[in-house]
Amino acid sequence: MRAISGAFSLSDRSAYRRWRDAKRESMPQGVAELVVEVGDIAALTPSEYGALQARIRRANMAVYVQSPGAASDPKAALKALGLRFGLASLDANHLADDDGITPLRVHGEGARARYIPYTERPISWHTDGYYNLPERSVRALLLHCVRPAAVGGANRLMDHELLYILLREEDPELIRVLMEPDAMTIPGNDEEGMRRPATVGPVFSVDGGGALHMRYTARSRHVQWSAAAQPAAAAITRLLETPSPYGFAHTLQPGQGLVSNNPLHTREAFSDDPARPRLLYRARYHDRIQEMS
Repeated sequence: MRAISGAFSLSDRSAYRRWRDAKRESMPQGVAELVVEVGDIAALTPSEYGALQARIRRANMAVYVQSPGAASDPKAALKALGLRFGLASLDANHLADDDGITPLRVHGEGARARYIPYTERPISWHTDGYYNLPERSVRALLLHCVRPAAVGGANRLMDHELLYILLREEDPELIRVLMEPDAMTIPGNDEEGMRRPATVGPVFSVDGGGALHMRYTARSRHVQWSAAAQPAAAAITRLLETPSPYGFAHTLQPGQGLVSNNPLHTREAFSDDPARPRLLYRARYHDRIQEMS
């Protein structure tokens, strides 16, 4: 395991405290502080871009509200938005469309119907791509809403850095075991000819630029925790299920979207209007959001 320095090093308590205090001080007090009104996500103005970046620096996420009718091709616009934030390496998984963008809507049959994101069922706390191999980690996530569900479908969102703080304040040992290279295993599968090998890795890791990354799912099926990490996994469950000011709930409306460094999130169950079924577009990237000039 690569040596970690700075705020995420368990031996550098002073650096951690400085980072922790600054993080708490800048933490948004509600989802309204994450919202930025923009004209067209495919052509952000410098002030719109700066406002989104400011929120991402604070909370690893921002919510945009686009002017009505701005994007005639929302998938192309979403790709252009990603490029504006330095995102180019799409996670072109086998359920994405040929352009690498995934339409999130209910599928009654076919390969997608086997997976919860393409049903009306709720999705528990997770970060996207938790089953990916380390070299294909999902570090950024964009969502764009074309049509919300008739009822339900809200997302709960939590900056993974805040969960890190909660765990480290409780017991630094929880962080240590979650950073072990065998902390969480997602067994492989071979469904419908799409073979996916087992993925073994840490929950928390620090990339080459010093940014904290989290890989997590609350699903109990098909997840194996190391013996050392099991108490930490229980602590995560308890903290995520305990009401706190660190989490936000939001239902994306038409023309709204999320720009994020793949924070923790959920999706509640929903009911569709058959005449106007729920449709969101999702873009997942192996890059982390960058500061662009």
